[in-house]
Amino acid sequence: MGAYILRRILLIIPTLLGIMIINFVLVQFVPGGPVEQVIANMQGQGDVFEGFAGSGNDAGQESASAGNEKYLGARGLPPELIEDLERQFGLNKPPLERFVDMMWNYMRFDFGESYFRKIEVTDLVLEKMPVSISLGLWSTLIAYLISIPLGIRKAVHDGAPFDTWTSGAIIVAYAIPSFLFAIMLLVLFAGGSYWQLFPLRGLTSDNFEELTIAGKIVDYFWHITLPVLASTIAAFATLTLLTKNSFLDEIKKHYVMTARAKGLSEKRVLYGHVFRNAMLIVIAGFPAVFIGIFFGGSVLIETIFSLDGLGRLGFEAAVGRDYPVMFGTLFLFGLIGLLVNILSDLMYVLVDPRIDFEKREG
Repeated sequence: MGAYILRRILLIIPTLLGIMIINFVLVQFVPGGPVEQVIANMQGQGDVFEGFAGSGNDAGQESASAGNEKYLGARGLPPELIEDLERQFGLNKPPLERFVDMMWNYMRFDFGESYFRKIEVTDLVLEKMPVSISLGLWSTLIAYLISIPLGIRKAVHDGAPFDTWTSGAIIVAYAIPSFLFAIMLLVLFAGGSYWQLFPLRGLTSDNFEELTIAGKIVDYFWHITLPVLASTIAAFATLTLLTKNSFLDEIKKHYVMTARAKGLSEKRVLYGHVFRNAMLIVIAGFPAVFIGIFFGGSVLIETIFSLDGLGRLGFEAAVGRDYPVMFGTLFLFGLIGLLVNILSDLMYVLVDPRIDFEKREG
């Protein structure tokens, strides 16, 4: 197992390098950049995209007549200012040199400073991490706590009315986008057209620091309830069906019939024999499910509930062309995702020691 883990760890290097190369090359061809963002702000546009959308034919002709102007919207600005901006952002170097310097710094976990916030990228990530961890961890735990018992009961009562109507409810839940479900929760329970039971935004109240420890716990869960429910819905549906199908596959095997023939109770057959084998793929996939909820779909949920997490951080960095934050978070998330894949394999071995990845590779 040690040799297998070592090979997987070594494989992280070329995989992560490939991810960074692809994204770095794509960014070179995307219109706009940090210099254009600064120019747009200086001219009161506020957004680099407005310069591309509203330039018109006249602006295009003026730009063509200018000849040597590199940046759209930079007409009338001193060339020295543009050169100074390029130097500040490190854009005066060739792309290959910039990429090599960036990767050398990232290998030392030096992610630099945000272009526009003047804060270290690491500090920004640590600042936003609690929100994303709260969403990812609680959503995953709730999904598992509901899905496993429900999936087992559906498998035991396969084809019964309970299985039929719960399957219908699960399919509906899976079909509803998480952001649409989040809006529905806001309308119903956060002061929309019906009840004001939960807060509209934020992870804590304004007077959070003044509350007692018990008050802080209650306030935290009061704020996190709706975002967690919105994040859980898709994972809950998938895990329930996965649990049911895993149990159905195991129940039909010969060792289950043998256990029943020996006179073992149905409860002991299910939880003493079937559970371990059926739950292998479900339990071992816990890290991957957590990371999926942690990274995926969080942008819209965080935006709808005004939560300042990693999803919004990455989105705002992409829109604002804040390259250190963009590539720094991409490197970190890519590294975490690849490490979680290894952790998932270790979970398989922990749940069922009979699995040996080295023999399977051989």
